[in-house]
Amino acid sequence: MKLEAITWQRMAERLAGHLDGSFDGGPGSWQRVGIDGAPAAGTGLLAGRLADALRLRGRSVLVVAAGGFLRPASLRFEFGREDVDAYLGGWYDTGALWREVFGPTDPGGSGRVLPDLWDPVTDRATRSPYVELPAGGVLIVHGPLLLGHWFPFDLSVHISLSAGALERRTEEGERWTLPAFARYARETEPVAVADVLVRADDVRHPAWSGCPRRAGAG
Repeated sequence: MKLEAITWQRMAERLAGHLDGSFDGGPGSWQRVGIDGAPAAGTGLLAGRLADALRLRGRSVLVVAAGGFLRPASLRFEFGREDVDAYLGGWYDTGALWREVFGPTDPGGSGRVLPDLWDPVTDRATRSPYVELPAGGVLIVHGPLLLGHWFPFDLSVHISLSAGALERRTEEGERWTLPAFARYARETEPVAVADVLVRADDVRHPAWSGCPRRAGAG
């Protein structure tokens, strides 16, 4: 796959333009974007830049971090604190994401999204209030291991790091997760599944595959 060098800011602007141009504007509908990548990939940075670029275009935006939907420690650490299988399949409350984030933004939904559910530091419910995302708004969900769950993204972005870059940029105490991301790469193939691929081995000089072609584009 041929990749093009680009800045993060320009990438966000082009993604925002793509979302604007592909939105049909139907009543009671939202656009949903997933930005997938390991914690070392910094998905929140691109999510924030994209949100800013969309707001400059007059769009309402809500950014939701997958890290706000971790399961309680008793479930995450049932088989130990560094269990790769548990990290891949049991750390994130995908059911709550479907119920509290994606369900309300289905066509004709309420638009009342829960921005987070669980605080891993206190290991308690955050009790955050629901946020009203107006119809026509954009929901951006970012974090690791997002692809492969059939989440209904209108646009998915995967920020990819080589094995060496991922190891260098992962904190020492989190390097036990590296085999999990290796398995995720093999089994889910986010590089192939995502609509947009970003290579970010050098965070100062990302490269990307570009925006997907719109339906009907010549």
